[in-house]
Amino acid sequence: MSAKVWFITGTSRGFGRVFAQAALEAGDLVAATARNTQDLEDLATKYGDSVLPLRLDITDKQAVEDAVATAHEHFGRLDVVVNNAGYGLFGAVEDVTEAQARRQLDTNFFGTLWVTQAVLPILRAQGGGRILQMSSIAGIASWPMLGLYHASKWAIEGMADSLAQEVARFGIHVTIVEPGPYRTDWRGSSAVWAAPSEPYAEASKPPSAGWAPGDPAATGDALLRIAEEPEPPRRVFLGASALETAREVYADRISTWERWDGLAKSAQGN
Repeated sequence: MSAKVWFITGTSRGFGRVFAQAALEAGDLVAATARNTQDLEDLATKYGDSVLPLRLDITDKQAVEDAVATAHEHFGRLDVVVNNAGYGLFGAVEDVTEAQARRQLDTNFFGTLWVTQAVLPILRAQGGGRILQMSSIAGIASWPMLGLYHASKWAIEGMADSLAQEVARFGIHVTIVEPGPYRTDWRGSSAVWAAPSEPYAEASKPPSAGWAPGDPAATGDALLRIAEEPEPPRRVFLGASALETAREVYADRISTWERWDGLAKSAQGN
């Protein structure tokens, strides 16, 4: 089988770096993007022509289109596109500034949208391909102090679910990847924290009690398997705790909907 060509955003660290290394170790070719290509020099040194480092700020739509075009011209095709770039914004909904909110959505949601729109004509012309949309357990559940981050991931979930239905007839598979907690830098140097106002000064930070964060290095082989599946899942969790969290969240939602179903039916009208 010939090598696959991957286009992966946010490869300087975290999941993006793990995915890029896994693909390269498997003998595939990777267009690796980051805000600073100096962060990719070690990949270029180790893997040579198998990796194409690309400087990219995914909030810049034209830059996204240019990067995708460059990768396609360089490798001749794109087989697997991983929308991974993003960051966490922490803070109460009331405390998040307009600039912080817009930047969160510009990066996590609109950046994903711009990449998706840029690659679709290429994948359609090829007769197929894979798009792996990185979401999170935070794309189906929510906790305090993460409202805008949740908003960005819930938006990705809805967009990608519709997208999967729209492009299936072109041979394009879309998988929403929903990791649980992992030992990445998500809450560290890559995160943004809104300044808390007095009412929220003592508010608890995003929960972690009871969670056993996974090893990001273990996700590479899982992603390779998804990319190889003839009929990949529409959604897939990564990590041991995500499914149990989903069960609890959906059980609570269904219970609430059922409890208020009489009101819902009364609102139907004739």
